[in-house]
Amino acid sequence: MKRIVELTINGEARDMAVETCCSLLDALRDDVGLTGTKKGCDVGDCGACTVLVDGEPINACLMLAVEAEGRSVETVEGLQPSVDTLHPLQDAFMRYGASQCGFCTPGILMMAKKLLADNPRPTDEDIRFGLSGNICRCTGYTKIFDAIKSAAREMEAARS
Repeated sequence: MKRIVELTINGEARDMAVETCCSLLDALRDDVGLTGTKKGCDVGDCGACTVLVDGEPINACLMLAVEAEGRSVETVEGLQPSVDTLHPLQDAFMRYGASQCGFCTPGILMMAKKLLADNPRPTDEDIRFGLSGNICRCTGYTKIFDAIKSAAREMEAARS
């Protein structure tokens, strides 16, 4: 049985016809075509599917698409402010080589966005705690931490 879900995705009002048992992750990938959000473990352990729902990080694999009714969802595709401009986090991840295979990167970027929104000057401990739900099997996290701190400095300078 399908149900129409009205929501906002990356700032755009959308309607999705989804099965009531469909996860937000599957709806975003399969029904909307936003494949940046990755399906890792599909049980909420790895963080690869992290999106922001009403500004809060959510494992999209654990949320039903019908639960997104009337809510605002931001995926990694919505992070970039324009076609010609990267978000400071995206730019820093590229400059610091913070992603290797890239599979975990979308979820980490979305979690880092929330972290910097709440704490514009995070310490390593703040970043470690903020990313504790995101697993990366390719890096030692050092370059990820460096990139997040660099983006934080850049974003703070832009606000000044």
